[in-house]
Amino acid sequence: MRAFADAYETMARSGSSSTPGSECTSVTAKTVSEARTEAGSGRTTRPWRVVVTGATGFIGSAVLRELLRTEPGSSPSTHPDSEPTSSPRPLHIRATSRKPAAASDPTTDPRLDWARADLADPASLRGLCEGADVLLHLASDIGRDAEHCELVNVRGTAALVDEAVRAGVGRIVHLSTAAVYGAGPHSGLDVDEIPPAPVSAASRTRLAAEQPVLAAGGTVLRPGLVLGAGDRWVVPALAELLGRVPARWDGGRGLLSVVAVEDLARLFVRLALASYDTSGTPGPSGTPGPSGIPRGIHHASHPTPVSNGDLMDTLLAHGVFPDAPAALPDLSWADCLQGLEAAPGRVSERQFALLARDHWYRSEEVWTAAACDPGPGPLARLADSADWYRAHLRARLQTRA
Repeated sequence: MRAFADAYETMARSGSSSTPGSECTSVTAKTVSEARTEAGSGRTTRPWRVVVTGATGFIGSAVLRELLRTEPGSSPSTHPDSEPTSSPRPLHIRATSRKPAAASDPTTDPRLDWARADLADPASLRGLCEGADVLLHLASDIGRDAEHCELVNVRGTAALVDEAVRAGVGRIVHLSTAAVYGAGPHSGLDVDEIPPAPVSAASRTRLAAEQPVLAAGGTVLRPGLVLGAGDRWVVPALAELLGRVPARWDGGRGLLSVVAVEDLARLFVRLALASYDTSGTPGPSGTPGPSGIPRGIHHASHPTPVSNGDLMDTLLAHGVFPDAPAALPDLSWADCLQGLEAAPGRVSERQFALLARDHWYRSEEVWTAAACDPGPGPLARLADSADWYRAHLRARLQTRA
């Protein structure tokens, strides 16, 4: 993969987020129309080139694993655990991260090259998208520093999208969040059925970061809670809350939009690798683009919401929570908030509500439009990640002891 291999600059700043960017040697890029012509004609001389930002993060690493699971000369699976189907295009991946992943990552797949990069330094993005067909933008700053969130999420994304447009990238798929809707409860909302009202700096800037993607004709995915190995927020927060308020919160009735990280990864890969149609004509925002790939904003959780009670029961059944009570009484929401206030901790009242009360958003459309099976559901997937969660929560307890 000589076209993707060369020296890259070290990131300007380290932090908690997975962020992209870096200079690379310029390559001769085919135009978007040429790429689409090749895809429609069945010629195999040119690989399908995908740039993945944030590739060492929780979701980004899952997307990268799913891309690498796609066999050379095949297309992504539409159904969980199915075999890839035949496709004329081989695959090349340029994975980016703020960490020096290439030095420590054991992957030797010849389809993969690493680029160290930084969204906080837009100048470092020059050349990143040269020769690429698809940009999967999965990097963001989810911290509390409003200035840095603005620098990375807003200005960095705008610079990255400008670079993709300049390089003629034909498809951009961007990871956002359902947290842009702000405080709930929310029950069965369609996209922007209510105006977004983000509360945190991370959510405000991630909402703003959607705009350059949409202006470029890209696809924005807003998942809700994402579960799976590597999740350092949702289940750890539930574990803390269970210790502070040992009860079935509001009777466990709250319905949540949840998705397993491996299923979300399959959706991203499906959107990335679906072939262009022979016309190669993208649709306007909100309508199907090449080969029916949906443009505009889409909710990206599993279509069936999960009750908080069922989620907690499943986690308890897998022994995920250390020292969990044998029985949990039902508490009204008002009593839950009193209990939370009486036992201070890291998780806020707003975050408690996000995890315990109705926050679900209709998500069927994108799975149908992408012809991607959403999988068995996040509760069924927890069996695969329970060992990781148990080990992670034990390690957290030992660290704080």
